[in-house]
Amino acid sequence: MKKFDLDKYLEAYVYSYKLHKKQTRKGSNIPYFTHLSSVSNLIIENNGTTTQAIAGLLHDAVEDQGGAKTLAAIKRKFGPKVAKIVDQCSDTTIKPKPPWKTRKIKYIENIKNKTQDTLLVSLCDKYHNANCILSDYQKVGEEIWGRFTASKQETLWYYESLYKEFKKYLKNHLELIKAYKNAVDEMKRIIQ
Repeated sequence: MKKFDLDKYLEAYVYSYKLHKKQTRKGSNIPYFTHLSSVSNLIIENNGTTTQAIAGLLHDAVEDQGGAKTLAAIKRKFGPKVAKIVDQCSDTTIKPKPPWKTRKIKYIENIKNKTQDTLLVSLCDKYHNANCILSDYQKVGEEIWGRFTASKQETLWYYESLYKEFKKYLKNHLELIKAYKNAVDEMKRIIQ
């Protein structure tokens, strides 16, 4: 593994915090930034590079905090590799966002065209989201599904479809893919 650039990572950490500091997780008062930090931590814990870890911190910035203008700022501050990962992690830059199902179908169809760097960031993002859904289900039960645009069946479809694509196209990280599958299986168990 290459040397991790903590100074550049800290710069991205602060930038990401500033972009998302007013945002909270759906249906809670949990700062959204904690999700971004958790995704980035998962990347680091799975031998991710500085570039991948920074993209983990910024993976929702374009979609949620300014579209193409934010992507251009990310490219200036953190380079074209980070910007490419962030762009590939975004399911839309259009405001208002297209319908949920349309965006998710397109994202799944495009997995095969994403870089290995992007696939790791995306897997860590979806794995953290799945674990949060499971954790919140333990706290609030069926009420959890009211937080989302999609039904619980559509949510399960999306996470299962992503698993199939990650398994097919992500070359490494088999243990992480397996852990994600376990989370998806648990989600399926609580839904059925």
